[in-house]
Amino acid sequence: MKIKGALVSHSTDIKIPFHDVDMMTVAWHGHYVKYFEVARCELLDKINYNYMEMCQSGYMWPIIDLQIRYVKPAKFGQEVTVFVAITEFENRLKMEYRIVDKQTQLRLTKGSTVQVAVRMSDNEMLLATPKILREKMGVDGE
Repeated sequence: MKIKGALVSHSTDIKIPFHDVDMMTVAWHGHYVKYFEVARCELLDKINYNYMEMCQSGYMWPIIDLQIRYVKPAKFGQEVTVFVAITEFENRLKMEYRIVDKQTQLRLTKGSTVQVAVRMSDNEMLLATPKILREKMGVDGE
């Protein structure tokens, strides 16, 4: 699956576990954020800028916006694929997500997150992308 505007993308498979579902075997809505996070962490590993590397570079990247659209429910035992793509990295880090049934490719959920760089030394939110992320994205650091 392609996500429009993807600069870097990744996908990961997840089997919906019993502890994520309600009485009707439907995944609780809050767990979709966790599925986004699993895919996001793998994508950040892919560009060699995971959360530990962010901290070591002197920046934290809190999520300031989260959007989710639930299309169809994920159910216990269902295998899903979570697609994630970085669609913006200038001034903020925006990622788009799609969760689909692994077998049918039927879309279950879509969403996005926005993160901003905060310098850890003084808790200052930056209005421009730090050089380190530009380098990790393969763009000249200046």
